[in-house]
Amino acid sequence: MFARSPVLNQSGPPEFFFRVLTTVPEFQALLFLLFLLLYLMILCGNTAIIWVVCTHSSLRTPMYFFLCNLAFVEISYTTVVVPLMLSNIWGAPKPIPLAGCGAQMFFFLTLGGADCFLLAIMAYDRYVAICHPLHYTLIMTQKLCAQMVACAVGLALVLSLQLTSLIFTLPFCGHRQEINHFLCDVPPVLRLACADIRVHQAVLYVVGILVLTVPFLLICVSYVFIASAILRIRSAEGRRRAFSTCSSHLTVVLLQYGFCAVVYLRPQSTSSVDEDRQFALVYTFVTPLLNPLIYTLRNKDVKGALKKAISSKAASEAL
Repeated sequence: MFARSPVLNQSGPPEFFFRVLTTVPEFQALLFLLFLLLYLMILCGNTAIIWVVCTHSSLRTPMYFFLCNLAFVEISYTTVVVPLMLSNIWGAPKPIPLAGCGAQMFFFLTLGGADCFLLAIMAYDRYVAICHPLHYTLIMTQKLCAQMVACAVGLALVLSLQLTSLIFTLPFCGHRQEINHFLCDVPPVLRLACADIRVHQAVLYVVGILVLTVPFLLICVSYVFIASAILRIRSAEGRRRAFSTCSSHLTVVLLQYGFCAVVYLRPQSTSSVDEDRQFALVYTFVTPLLNPLIYTLRNKDVKGALKKAISSKAASEAL
């Protein structure tokens, strides 16, 4: 299914090539257009969320502040991957130097980790809003929200820097190495090392637990309390509104954490490179694409703000 690009045995600093998805020109053009379309949709959808939140005072609440940051992070980490991926689909595979591969891995892990931490923060925000509504504005202050986002990004940055620097201390056999993936992700790069990687795999699992398992458990605990509080709401409209907001967030959580856990927490002996690449497509394209749809189609406030903005623009153009 996937074609191999030639691996040359030359001396010099290591270079990496991504395995080409196909050598058939017609399929190359089709894949290029498909991924380009998905990328543009991700940019437009998440940019629309940022624009709506920033331009409508009714949406300047902690929940939409976190949603705005989530949209920015997803634009960023998709941009770290997709342009290089498109350039390799269209035309001959281009080498990426060791430093370039390390930089892509670092930014991808940092932004992906920040994404996971932000989802946990959003679950805490919903817990406070539903379980402690009278104290919500006192607890979720603007300062606290900014500090939580800064901590999420800072922790993701520190963990990613440690993991990336550890991986790129490994020796790689040969001058040109073919990565069986479309990005410099941790599992496929580890497979290219010509040294014992058991310590590196252990560090990967520890980082994976900190970034995936711990936040996911916190989200689960939050939703246990949230579900209990929703069931105690007497108003049917109140229950429906609370459930709609939380189900949107929970859908994103299950997609993001589920596929990431399969890639990063599964033992290498039971993992498949082709499966990892397919799962990576989900959290690179599908989740960032679905987030704007889920949060707009299932959220009355965002839909109302979008309709108001479109109506205002149409009215101004008609004058």
